[in-house]
Amino acid sequence: MDQNDVLDTLNTLIETCKDGEYGFQQCAEHVKSTDLRTLFNDRAESCRRGAQELQSLVTQYGGTPDTGSSASGTLHRGWVSVKGMLTGHSDEAMLEECERGEDAALERYRNALAKPLPEPVRAVVERQYQGVQRNHDMVKAARNRIKMASS
Repeated sequence: MDQNDVLDTLNTLIETCKDGEYGFQQCAEHVKSTDLRTLFNDRAESCRRGAQELQSLVTQYGGTPDTGSSASGTLHRGWVSVKGMLTGHSDEAMLEECERGEDAALERYRNALAKPLPEPVRAVVERQYQGVQRNHDMVKAARNRIKMASS
């Protein structure tokens, strides 16, 4: 894998982290539960730190780190806003949207890990993939608790 491919892969993951950061922040603004607000704010901070770590790697490999989010992330956040307006920003709806966002993040990390990345890059990507999986699992568990409570 040449250096440009490594840099492209890392920049895609930076966009993914930024998408997660912005998506979790938006959901935190709209949920009613203070526990969920804390969860979403914590996850947004985790995504922010992940993007910074990847940006440092891009610089180490001689590239220019991406600083924004992806077009699909912007669309997803727009959908969160629309769905929130339609559902009154219910906590369950916000959790469902976060879970969808984390599904997309997992897919991007899996795609990155399927590539022949240099070992130091692979180690970071693998560790961050595990973090995205934890985010997904936390959001899914919270959504399931809310569903059970409303049944």
